[in-house]
Amino acid sequence: MSYSNNIIFGPIPSRRFGISLGIDLSPSKKQCNFDCLYCELEKAKTVDTMTTYPSVEEVIAEVKASFVKHPKIDVITITANGEPTLYPDLERLVDELNKIKKDAKTLILSNGSTIYDENIYKALLKIDTVKLSLDCVSEKCFKKLDRIHNGIDIEKIIDYMIRFSQETKNILVLEVLFVKTLNDKDEEIKALYEAIKKIKPHRVDIGTIDRPPAYNVKPVSFETLEKIAETFEGINVNIAFKNRPKLQSSFSEEEIKNMLKRRPLTQEDINNMFDEDSKKLLEKLVLNQIVSLVDSSGLNFYKIL
Repeated sequence: MSYSNNIIFGPIPSRRFGISLGIDLSPSKKQCNFDCLYCELEKAKTVDTMTTYPSVEEVIAEVKASFVKHPKIDVITITANGEPTLYPDLERLVDELNKIKKDAKTLILSNGSTIYDENIYKALLKIDTVKLSLDCVSEKCFKKLDRIHNGIDIEKIIDYMIRFSQETKNILVLEVLFVKTLNDKDEEIKALYEAIKKIKPHRVDIGTIDRPPAYNVKPVSFETLEKIAETFEGINVNIAFKNRPKLQSSFSEEEIKNMLKRRPLTQEDINNMFDEDSKKLLEKLVLNQIVSLVDSSGLNFYKIL
């Protein structure tokens, strides 16, 4: 079977990563070890291996052809119509991409479930930015929300995420997608925060459903995401929310410092929350080296020094 027309998508502009060239390692059908309630793909029986997939050679040929047509690519995004780490030749593919990527960075979008497979773990260590999902910490919530394939162990996933974060020389980003009445309960949020503190990712992206889901589940509000971000003290939290409301207020220097001590804020947070005078005060704090602007995998965060 030839996949060449479907393997590559883009390049498309990405707010966080620049010009992104996407690779779909399962172009012909959904192949995933999760059947998440919020998934935008159709419902499907979970699997633990891919049965149909393009060869490493086909993928590399398509990426090379894209580089000829579009020399300005900032990131090569490894994804799938399902879970990309189920691809059986992942490490060899990553090795070949690293040989041809030039100045581009590699990025993988994974549900994180296979991180304790040593071969996949080794492949992930060779990728510039690894973005993993972590929607629930309790087994009950994990099974209910992510509808996992038999044998996937959430405690083991978290243990290996901690190990990976300590071992990688690259960027680790976690993503949490919140669903109403499922993982937005106080005990789940507290358990997530405790796990994230141990994992120590470079950044956590939190969001909710923004496309029609496979099952009848509902998004949480922007206010809920803001409250969750507030409880994730000391973590680089990015709230990913389409059409977020602008709620600009006036803050004193002391209030700005206290706010940033609790959690770093992104440029988007500042634009949505700060009036012009407060923005000037923030810039003064940056000039006086009380606050610094830190890049975390393509997103700038204001942090107390």
